[in-house]
Amino acid sequence: QVTLVESGGGLVQAGGSLTLSCAASGRTVDFNTMGWFRQVPGREREFVAILSWRGDDTRYANAVYGRFTISRDNRRNTVYLQMNNLRPEDTAVYYCALRPSSFIMTSPDEFDFWGQGTQVTVSS
Repeated sequence: QVTLVESGGGLVQAGGSLTLSCAASGRTVDFNTMGWFRQVPGREREFVAILSWRGDDTRYANAVYGRFTISRDNRRNTVYLQMNNLRPEDTAVYYCALRPSSFIMTSPDEFDFWGQGTQVTVSS
């Protein structure tokens, strides 16, 4: 079993920045893929960013490309999401997810383990 714990959410004004962290523990698997998703009430969970084990393959949703940066520290089993130039439409609960495979997939259905989520609210 894998446990993921997110932190770093909060309230920020439009144009501001936040950094989310996600620490993985338990039976984490080497060469896994980790990513961030987000969800607002009444809508499906959507892909935000994903990162390969070695960090050499990253994918971003069009809505966040150029503003968000995903990174990871494998020694600490932690993945980060640096969010800059935040917009009100970025308001959502952000979830960290882990896929025990090196193959990059962006669908939430392909991820086996999820964190509890952290709220990000961007005021206009």
